[in-house]
Amino acid sequence: MPSQEATALDAPEPKAPEAKAPEAKAPETVAPEAEAPEAETPETGTAETETPQTEEPDAEAPDAETPEAPDAEAPEAPDAEVPEQAAAVSDTGTAAPETDGDGDGDTPAAAPRRRWRRVLGGWREKYPVAARVLAWTTTAVALAVVVVALLMPTQADKFRVAAFVRLPVEAIFGAALLIVLPRKPRIAVAVFAGLGLGALTVVNFLDIGFNEYLGRGFNVVLDWSLFSDAQGYLQDTFGKGGALGIAALAVTLVIAVLALVTMSVIRLGNLAARNTETATRTTLVLAIAWVTCAALGVQYAAGIPIASEDTMQALQFKAEQVRQTLRDEAEFAKIAKKDVFANTPPDQLLTGLRGKDMMITFIESYGRSAIEDPVMAPGVNATLTAENEKLTQAGFAAKSGWLTSATYGGGSWLGHSTFMSGLWISNQQRYRTVTAGERLTLPGAFKKTGAWDTVGVMPGIQKAWPEQKFYGIDKLYDSHNLGYKGPKFSWSTMPDQYALTAFERLVHSKKHDKPLMSTIILTSSHQPWAPIPKLVPQDQVGDGSIYNSIEKAGKKPADIITDSTKSKQEYGKSIQYSVSSLINYLVKYGNKNTVLIFLGDHQPIARVSGNHASRDVPVSIVAKDPKVLDKIADWNWADGLQPKQDTPVWKMNAFRDRFLTAYGSTPAP
Repeated sequence: MPSQEATALDAPEPKAPEAKAPEAKAPETVAPEAEAPEAETPETGTAETETPQTEEPDAEAPDAETPEAPDAEAPEAPDAEVPEQAAAVSDTGTAAPETDGDGDGDTPAAAPRRRWRRVLGGWREKYPVAARVLAWTTTAVALAVVVVALLMPTQADKFRVAAFVRLPVEAIFGAALLIVLPRKPRIAVAVFAGLGLGALTVVNFLDIGFNEYLGRGFNVVLDWSLFSDAQGYLQDTFGKGGALGIAALAVTLVIAVLALVTMSVIRLGNLAARNTETATRTTLVLAIAWVTCAALGVQYAAGIPIASEDTMQALQFKAEQVRQTLRDEAEFAKIAKKDVFANTPPDQLLTGLRGKDMMITFIESYGRSAIEDPVMAPGVNATLTAENEKLTQAGFAAKSGWLTSATYGGGSWLGHSTFMSGLWISNQQRYRTVTAGERLTLPGAFKKTGAWDTVGVMPGIQKAWPEQKFYGIDKLYDSHNLGYKGPKFSWSTMPDQYALTAFERLVHSKKHDKPLMSTIILTSSHQPWAPIPKLVPQDQVGDGSIYNSIEKAGKKPADIITDSTKSKQEYGKSIQYSVSSLINYLVKYGNKNTVLIFLGDHQPIARVSGNHASRDVPVSIVAKDPKVLDKIADWNWADGLQPKQDTPVWKMNAFRDRFLTAYGSTPAP
């Protein structure tokens, strides 16, 4: 064949001998394919008739039509006469460069493509049934990919077969557009649409993950910064190698989704263009069916309409979310500047707590589900009852209520800042805004009086923490200066019992000219709740080395992280451990002037708390001095460490002002 091509190009004049050569070789080559080009171009000369023979582009044209007409294996003259439509795309959805009609097939750059097409053409001729099966399978996969991308829910509990057996209006409009477009614009539009749909699919996956872990969808403006925290969590849970592997897998999946969806849209667009009449009829029928189902409100079940416009609604929602996020930044900045206690003189702040040692303690992921869920509640409530009896025997009393956290499943710092600033800090943007200002926080209010020293014990902080100044904390004890020599327990840098023991050794037991106002963050109940520390005799805590054997004997994150029931069980045990560690400390080291406020920062993830759990967390105030609890008698909180089901529920940001008012602070905006 290469020799024929050279003869045709170099010696075009001897037409008669060359015209006979193809007929003589017809039995050895694929004769039908060779004849079709001769019939097409009787007036173009030998060079033009032989070029199709050597390149054999039309050998694939019949195969492209075989899915619709498997018996028509002979070349079709109409296809050959309209190369732009018939041969623009091969069976695999690849554009055919030889049929652009602009001579591309004669350029040097087209030679590799011609060789590739000759190989494919030979394979199809040798295995026609396999070729047809592959073509149909590829088309079916492409159709399934596009349908799934258009109809995919954003919450894991909504995945069901009925959700994917619907009519997406976006597919109908897209098909209509691709049918009427010429080849090059069609390819461009298909690529653009495929990349857009692929990107939306990735965002949908992020929505599923965020709904599962944080109880809300992914915010395309604010949530990118959370990936660094997620990477740190994975590294603490699975090790550095495991975290890198998961990150690499995630990046690979994103690229694969974008490529697969884009290629699927291109293939379906090309198929519709090759079969214009059939595609047009099918699109028209589907459009009529969609309009009918939409008008009649036909549904498979409640909330699953057959006529779907999920993708359009998702895009509208994301666009509105972006607008609201940008508006919220300016509006919240104005709200944050208004503080009813901003100008209160120091001598008029917290007059009802003068002389008291204050402790504000957050227990990680201590949510309402721990007290009410049938799996966790029995163990947690038994612990709360036992610890309340310890308090009573030691002369303490407690009152408990509910607060609705600004976050869910994670983002503990949002809950901390909401509780202590009196502002609803529900996203990272608000957090940055408030911490950059001079809002009066609860620790800051104690500091402003000049009557307390303020300290922070925060074992979860492992790097610089500029927010220390905003909160009004004079001295910070983080993971690096608590003297811990034991192992990490997954994400938690040290057991709660050790953190409290270190607080006693380094801070509370020392002589002070003023009472202490201490902010303590306990982290042992942080997911994935494996391994969990155990209580050890107080005199054996030491530098934490005793925990080495406990950590080694504990469960591994991989043992429970994918099992909802096991996660619930281990989560409940972690809450029991944290509460017991705190109450044991209070009973041993507290006195008549000790006042403890402890609460959860947010609910655990949905896999543990449930897909429709509230954002409520328990909060308790514990004191020996009865006057302390008398000042909040009108709050109608429950006695003891367990709030009741009908105990009042407040938004978490309401606590600061209620607390300051109850204990004698005078508003002065």
